[in-house]
Amino acid sequence: MARTITVGLDGSPESRAAAEWAAREAALRELPVRLLHVWQPVPEPMAQAPLLGAETHQHWTERVPREAAEGLMSRHPGVEVTTEQRSGSPAEVLLDAARDAELMVLGSRALSGLAGFLTGSVGQSVVAGAEVPVVLVRAGEQAADEHVKDSAGIPSADTAFRPVVLGLDTSSSDEAVLTFAFEEARHRGATLTALWVWKLPSSYVHSVAAGFDPREELTRVQAEALTEVLLPWRKKYPDVEVAEVSRIGSPAGHLIDAARDASLLVVGRRVRRSPFGVHIGSVAHAVMHHATSPVAVVAHD
Repeated sequence: MARTITVGLDGSPESRAAAEWAAREAALRELPVRLLHVWQPVPEPMAQAPLLGAETHQHWTERVPREAAEGLMSRHPGVEVTTEQRSGSPAEVLLDAARDAELMVLGSRALSGLAGFLTGSVGQSVVAGAEVPVVLVRAGEQAADEHVKDSAGIPSADTAFRPVVLGLDTSSSDEAVLTFAFEEARHRGATLTALWVWKLPSSYVHSVAAGFDPREELTRVQAEALTEVLLPWRKKYPDVEVAEVSRIGSPAGHLIDAARDASLLVVGRRVRRSPFGVHIGSVAHAVMHHATSPVAVVAHD
């Protein structure tokens, strides 16, 4: 099967926002979009019961992907859109579909009254198990949200893209994560902001107590480490403008702040092949729930 951008579609506002994002991404990458609608079989009496008037459960499951595809093709005429329906456990079906996808895109809804978002059990299972990048898109996400405002300060999809932000760990940088982030910046013609957040070593307190503050030297060393990691990638992608940012503090907190002005936030997830539980990582887990921009989680060894 040809590589696709696959969207988990259930008819919800967040899944429709994910489909729109996927269509825009498909136009940038020149790839087709596959809308995958997963439904769980219900007992026969319930399946035959009226739903929304005269519609049966089966009619509804057929209508969701068909209408979504028609809408995408009308708004994105250059993008090839196909639909597919499968029955079964949503997480299992989506993970199976991810094996022949270039990218998996899922929706994530806002938590009412709270400064955060909800990535449900299905989304978390897919993020934790997929070996392809998974992008989470918030309900209400618009194309203009990913672009800088125009000269009059009005949101527009015709202006330049906001930066792509990459959360980077200089001690364990991975080729898959870096490649994905640089490619996303190149597709958009956007700046790549590489953000490395580090913590002061435990010896810092003792140094200060002894009358010596090594923070300036530590900051210089960490900034140099970031430059060294990015140097071969700058050479590989000479057309991508790179902004290097090195900060002290909480990685998740700094990434969530940076996402407010980003078109996409990219973080890595170390693959943990364990049969027990969902393993995502604390930083990826935090940004999945709190970053306001679309979030791409890229698996790596």
